This record gives sequence, structure tokens and C-alpha cells, in this order.
Amino acid sequence: MLAVDAGSNQVSVLRINPGGSLSLVPGGVVSSGGNLPDSVAVHGSLVYVANSGAGGSNYTGFRFFGGHLFPIPGSTVTLAANAAPGDVLFNGTGSKLAGTEVGTSKIDSFTVGFGGRLTPAPGSPFPGQGLGPFGSEFRPTNPDQLFVSNAHNTAADSGTISAFTDSPNGTLTPVAGSPFADDQMAPCWVEISHDGQFLFTVNTASGTISRFQIAPDGTLTLLGSTPVAATGGVGAVDARLSPDGRFLYVDESKIGSVGIFAVSGGSLTELPTSPVKLPAGATPAGIIVT
Repeated sequence: MLAVDAGSNQVSVLRINPGGSLSLVPGGVVSSGGNLPDSVAVHGSLVYVANSGAGGSNYTGFRFFGGHLFPIPGSTVTLAANAAPGDVLFNGTGSKLAGTEVGTSKIDSFTVGFGGRLTPAPGSPFPGQGLGPFGSEFRPTNPDQLFVSNAHNTAADSGTISAFTDSPNGTLTPVAGSPFADDQMAPCWVEISHDGQFLFTVNTASGTISRFQIAPDGTLTLLGSTPVAATGGVGAVDARLSPDGRFLYVDESKIGSVGIFAVSGGSLTELPTSPVKLPAGATPAGIIVT
């Protein structure tokens, strides 16, 4: 497991033990190549870290071998000091990399070339379709479709999700009708069902999870919003599906808990045992399900 250490400007490699416990790999801590790393993308042995701190904002690449990270010479892409990248991710084939700039409301798009270095798409960074583009995900069944949440729109219930087509050279083109309203506030992380048919986004300020159906061309249809029960759900952030797609786990950071929802197509039902309390003092910012 790879973890970005925002407070120390480092990336750590941890071993997942048979019982699920974690142990730090000897020599597994390296510099992130910038300031305030907050996101990491992995495809095979290729790793990119988003550094979001002013004065050291960039994307920096690494190779992962034998439980260790090795910086790729010449891989760093410098960003504007106020870019504040919030998410970095590969598409399913590892041929593209995208990143959201929360501070400037832009989206970076790259093709991944020989040796793992990045080539910016013509016109990159592209203007976002709302304030603070944040959570993002490529469609699992179509690596040329990218979906991005616009988290910082300020009017009441003005959250939106953008859908883009990613061309061979990395150019992002909005899908017709994009952005799509979710009628809630502050949509954060985005999660797409493994079959590529449904998109879920957690609305941090509304305490809900919006549910969309995805058409073949990437058009989104809002199905509704499911409340997160505990404390109204306000403060919930990240969400991830189980490997079999039957459950959605939600990071309820405000109360240090994990919510659990049963998934049936585009419907969500919170389990009676949800949320599960984490150890005292936990303030999780993200969640991974393996």
C-alpha cells in the first residue's frame, strides 16, 4: 500500500500482512518531490504523486519495484503555485493521466509516454465546468470517458458532475449536456460501478450520496440522492465500492466512522450496522477497499 504523507512531504510504502495489519517497508519512505502531497495514482509499476503545496505544486513520477519507489528523472510537471491539485489518476490502460486543480478550477490531461514521462495534451490545462473540480474517475468500461465532480460551487444545491471525452492526444471535450446537476452541495469523490453503468458521488455539505445512470456516450441521468444517516451525513467525503460491487463504503470523516451501503444497480440502502466507528481520534481523509 502507498500512502502520501502530507505533513512531511513524503510517500510511504507499507506491506499488507496476512491478517490485514500494516507494516512499514524498510527504506520505504521517500520524498514526494514537492510540497503537501495529497493524492497518488498507480498503474502497474508506474506511480504519480500530486503535490498541492504552494511553491512545490506538481506531479512527480516514480517506478515501483521490490516494495520501493524510485523517482523517474525528468518526470516532474510543475504547476501554478495556486493550482492545489486535488486528485491524480490513470485511465484503465495507463495511457492517460489526469489531475484536477482545485485552486484554479482547471483539469490537467496528459498522455503517458515511453519511460513513464508525461506529455501535456494540446490546450491543457482545460477549464473546469464549475468551481473546484475535485474527485474524478475514468469509466471502467471506457478509458476514454472522464467524470469530474465540481465541489466548490457556492449557490444552494449547485453541485455538478462533468463528463468529458478524452481524445487520443489527451484533449478533453465535454459530453453534450455537461455539467450535470446533482441538486446537492459539495460533491466530492466520485465512484463508478464496475460495470460502468452507475456513478455515485458523496455530497459533503448535504450529507447525501447522489446516484446517476451513465449512458453509452457518457451522458448522466440523476436517479436521486440517498441520505447518509449518521449526523445527517455532513462531513462524509470519500467512497469506494467493494471488489464484487455489492457494497459502497463511505468515509464519514466528521464522526470518524465508515458507512456501509448495499448496492443494487443504481440504488443504495444503508445497512442497519452502519456506520462502523473507527478508533478514537481517527479523522480519515480517504478510503480504499481491497
